[in-house]
Amino acid sequence: MAKHRAERFSGELQRELGAIISREVKDPRLEFVSVVAVDAAPDLTSARVHLSALNNKYSADEIKAALNSCSGFIRRELGKRLKARVTPELFFQLDDSIAYAIDMMRRIDAVVAADETAAAGRAPEEEGKYIDSDN
Repeated sequence: MAKHRAERFSGELQRELGAIISREVKDPRLEFVSVVAVDAAPDLTSARVHLSALNNKYSADEIKAALNSCSGFIRRELGKRLKARVTPELFFQLDDSIAYAIDMMRRIDAVVAADETAAAGRAPEEEGKYIDSDN
């Protein structure tokens, strides 16, 4: 039962953290930061917040420093919004899986385009090349 409670609480944390970071925090380093997932501890006293930064203007260290500097504000706002006895301690972790996926898609598209241009320059194959003539 505690597992289901932690999962529901994680969902609520994710929704509220997303709203707080996108609307309430005024730090320009956190403009394009989104909450990907939240893993709450079974006792609900701490939570690991997985964030994705789609802004390439700032480094991961700068974004993490911005999150750590405004963590008190975020936690206070969470305390106001949540109906919980204890406001969980937040541990921020940057997740670069979305940026990695975008980079991989860009690389795959480049390889496919290079393959298509190479195929356009080749001579056409003979029609009966792969037909067994012994039959």
